[in-house]
Amino acid sequence: MAEALRLHPVILSGGTGSRLWPLSRANHPKQFLDFADGRSLLQATALRFADRSRFHPPLVIANNDHRFTVGEQLQNAGIDGIRILLEPVGRNTAPAAATAALLIRETDPSGIMILLPSDHVIGDIEAFQTAVVRAAEVAAQGYLVTFGIPPVSQSTEYGYIKRGDALHGFGKACRIDRFVEKPDAATAAAYLADGGYLWNSGMFVFPVALFLEELAVHRPDILAACERAVAGRRADLDFLRLEENAFAACPKDSIDYAVMEKTSRAAVVPGDFGWNDVGAWRAMWDLADKDAAANAVIGDVIAQDSRGSYLRSDGGTLVAALGVENLCVVATGDAVFVAPLERAAEVKRLVEGLERDGRTEAIRTNRELRPWGSFTDIERAGRFKVKRLVVKPGRRLSLQKHAHRSEHWVVVQGTATVVNGEREMTLERDQSTYITAGTVHRLENRGEDDLHLIEVQVGDYLEEDDIVRLEDDFKRG
Repeated sequence: MAEALRLHPVILSGGTGSRLWPLSRANHPKQFLDFADGRSLLQATALRFADRSRFHPPLVIANNDHRFTVGEQLQNAGIDGIRILLEPVGRNTAPAAATAALLIRETDPSGIMILLPSDHVIGDIEAFQTAVVRAAEVAAQGYLVTFGIPPVSQSTEYGYIKRGDALHGFGKACRIDRFVEKPDAATAAAYLADGGYLWNSGMFVFPVALFLEELAVHRPDILAACERAVAGRRADLDFLRLEENAFAACPKDSIDYAVMEKTSRAAVVPGDFGWNDVGAWRAMWDLADKDAAANAVIGDVIAQDSRGSYLRSDGGTLVAALGVENLCVVATGDAVFVAPLERAAEVKRLVEGLERDGRTEAIRTNRELRPWGSFTDIERAGRFKVKRLVVKPGRRLSLQKHAHRSEHWVVVQGTATVVNGEREMTLERDQSTYITAGTVHRLENRGEDDLHLIEVQVGDYLEEDDIVRLEDDFKRG
């Protein structure tokens, strides 16, 4: 790729994760899950753009609540120079693309950006890179380009693109005749037989100037709000924060609706590169290695006389399956999901019911990541809660106090430096301390290995918002 076509990758890391519940949830959606080679989908996406001769460092647009997870995963993947832009609220893909384009335009007014979700699988990286080059060439000629996936089945889970006139000199690239919503089964079968339709991948390549010009024509309200949000941005640690009020006032809309379906400059590049948006448990079964009986078996699972099933344990719970066929069984530390594999995509409806019932399992796992490490809820009943805390080397929790609960800490691995009121102490394995309600305290790991301890909370109110931070390395409120 010539220097003039060095692309700016923009990676969208939002979403709630309900389609792969209970493994993926709002507090830890699917882009953060390990899928292959010990890498998350977010890490794999960013690593596709590691060649600095062809790509600028990526800009990642993330949910504010996920900021430390995003930062840590990208750091662990060894990806340098990445900028992380935080959205105070979700506003769909058109505002996200607009804020990215505005930031890129500041330093590269003629720049070309590639915009894509963080939670898709690309099976053939070489074919993907070839398609990216072709899309960049088309975009440089004044087009807003999307990637269309040649359909391999009569899927009703994707939107479709009808191909228009060919763009001569650019391989199979062509103009877009029209976008089509997710069809019913009969219509999808007709599209597959027709041969002129492609799946809409939700990935785009376009000149930032052209995109902003088209947005100004078709959705000036979105552009104006994003301009205010970008102009009022501020740095916070390693993150950029959009101006909250301006972005919150921005209308919600997708790129397809806001621009691509209205512009006369829309083009599509077909891409047969093993794309999968991992949108349902059936897709996970498709991607997984399988045994001789076509079972995908992951984690602590025993399967006897079973076939064609997706069987997974991620929470230390044994899953034992006997005589089952075509089932999806997923067990985590706090929930078990069971459904016929062909109906597993309906899990979103189940999650919506859990939300209506006020069940926390709908949105959060029993293990939560923090910038200092993580904690796992072990048991809760009445006036007590038991948690396991893991503090990373060199990290410490905020200096804090609680109004409604006392805490008992027992070190089970590593060495803890503890502030308990006026005292600072060092606790080794099997040692403990008791912190009364209202006492200022802090936990720190000055060692070289992870610190593990058990925390027993006792009180009338045990939620996470019973905390007053007096000092915090991570500038949390």
